[in-house]
Amino acid sequence: MTELSTEERAVVETVREFVDREVRPVVRDLEHANEYPEKLIEQMKQLGIFGLAIPEPWGEAPVSMPCYALVTAELARGWMSLAGAMGGHTVVSKLLVAFGTKEQQDRYLPRMATGEIRATMALTEPGGGSDLQAMTTTARRDGDDYVVNGAKTWITNSRRSQLIALMCKTDPAAEPKHRGVSILLVEHGPGLTVSRDLPKLGYKGVESCELSFDDYRTPASSVLGGTEGRGFAQMMKGLETGRIQVASRALGVAQAAFDDALAYAQERESFGKPIWQHQSIGNYLADMATKITAARQLILFAADRFDAGQRCDMEAGMAKLFASETAMQVALDAVRIHGGYGYSTEFDVERYFRDAPLMIVGEGTNEIQRNVIAAQLVKRGGLG
Repeated sequence: MTELSTEERAVVETVREFVDREVRPVVRDLEHANEYPEKLIEQMKQLGIFGLAIPEPWGEAPVSMPCYALVTAELARGWMSLAGAMGGHTVVSKLLVAFGTKEQQDRYLPRMATGEIRATMALTEPGGGSDLQAMTTTARRDGDDYVVNGAKTWITNSRRSQLIALMCKTDPAAEPKHRGVSILLVEHGPGLTVSRDLPKLGYKGVESCELSFDDYRTPASSVLGGTEGRGFAQMMKGLETGRIQVASRALGVAQAAFDDALAYAQERESFGKPIWQHQSIGNYLADMATKITAARQLILFAADRFDAGQRCDMEAGMAKLFASETAMQVALDAVRIHGGYGYSTEFDVERYFRDAPLMIVGEGTNEIQRNVIAAQLVKRGGLG
């Protein structure tokens, strides 16, 4: 497995220190108020976090995928919403680096690297869920423009992002359906309405919105890569990054829940001894630590394959599946270890328990991940 360079270890350590110094002291109040973390986002810009996936000549210090995964986990250890604020942005960055025209790259990437422009992606539709090929959002060519109509939902950061990678159908009659799908790089303007912020169990602070397109016009040059019909394959590659990122968010939440549980189990006493010495609590801690360690290795394995240019949809799916289920279990076990205090909003474990389910359903539900894994096992003839 790839070792991080000295510079990359310093990047992870810098983010860890930022989380401990700036995030953890304020996150409970921000989260309970559902307040957008403006100051923390600005500090993330200054740290260069929004440019971690953008190479020269547009950016300064791109990092490997394993380093990016560990940075994401550190942010999520502080507050999962902060990792979400840079998740879609990174996917769009990588899409532009891999598939964008030179004009598109030069227009967006330098300002995306600094965080001046933040990007998100719009895939999910109100009636579509995980079936992306069933989307109904269309972009009809009209002279030098496309005219877009349709709706998207659960779009994180869409109110505050300046750039949206919109997945839509430029040829609704195409067979197979995926050949009619394109990604348009769209900006806010007439015909695009961010209709409302969706209320959520957890994942507070950053907005998740519904988008409505009503005869929205965008130049023909906004097609990612300049050629129609390639959007589905482009986004499937982007989702490898997305699933590694979501897995890393889950890892961070699990780590935070475990850290709090381990500390509490050493401080809290019952029947004359610290509760970790009771076998039932000790067993919880042992299982939590084992699963977190396994999740981290799965994530780094998928990240290494990504950097090696190998197909990693199965590996990213495995990492996302296992890490998210681990986060949910570890968060629940942390509540158990805290007892009544685990149910109190004066402790952080209830937040971990509310944040963890997002990673199970986000970026392709875990049921979809199992389908992807099974299909790839058959196609590849096993694990190999």
